[in-house]
Amino acid sequence: AIKHHSDATVLDFSAKDPGDSEKIIDALKKIIPGESQQHRTLIGDLVKPKDTVLFITPIDSEAPEGRLILPQNQAIRDALDNHCITVVVKETELDDFLKLGIPPALVVTDSQAFGYVATRIPENVPLTSFSILFARQKGDFNDYLQGTPHLSKLKDGDNILMLESCTHQTNCDDIGRVKIPQLLRNFTGKNLSFTVVGGLSEIAPIDYSLVIQCGGCMVTRKQLINRIKPFTEKDIPVTNYGMVLAYVNGIFERATRMFL
Repeated sequence: AIKHHSDATVLDFSAKDPGDSEKIIDALKKIIPGESQQHRTLIGDLVKPKDTVLFITPIDSEAPEGRLILPQNQAIRDALDNHCITVVVKETELDDFLKLGIPPALVVTDSQAFGYVATRIPENVPLTSFSILFARQKGDFNDYLQGTPHLSKLKDGDNILMLESCTHQTNCDDIGRVKIPQLLRNFTGKNLSFTVVGGLSEIAPIDYSLVIQCGGCMVTRKQLINRIKPFTEKDIPVTNYGMVLAYVNGIFERATRMFL
């Protein structure tokens, strides 16, 4: 009777029969989107096996005790999976590493250290950030590339939506709630308003001038794209935390050129 009222596949099976589980598994495989089974590398298409990849990971007040944050973990693991020689330093040891004379094929830094790192890494060495890597992996990168320059067009009274995909514990140095708003007010010289929405909380129907999305390390690509879609459909420019920080530090083109 169910078959007459639904397009869904109907299977007869018994949980007591081990052989029936194969039918369920096969049926699930057929309905799972192919993209969900594909691994989108963070850096695998940017480097070769045996290349040296340098990761710069500041330990600040936002860093968890005794471990790295998830974007750093995932990027480092991706480098190891791609058989790279993986070097991890704090920004305070960057000069010491460079004195060793080992030229990195790629440098990935915390976005907040862009200003410091960019002055020390030679211009011919590819430089980007963890957040920008995730912008490419999780979101519509072209939308971010096109939306970021809108930072220079912001006006007094503009409302900017800060989207965070998780609901982490915040502090006085929070990147989305404190640091980026302060940076943008200083960069633009404008009186800007900011609305922060965390997790999957409902978004108030305000006329936003710009949407700034976090790296999205806690969600899937599909979830993040669906979160951004209502804004791109209305031609509201969107960007990403790391791309904002690259832009205000004057290195947006450098931090994204390797992906173009």
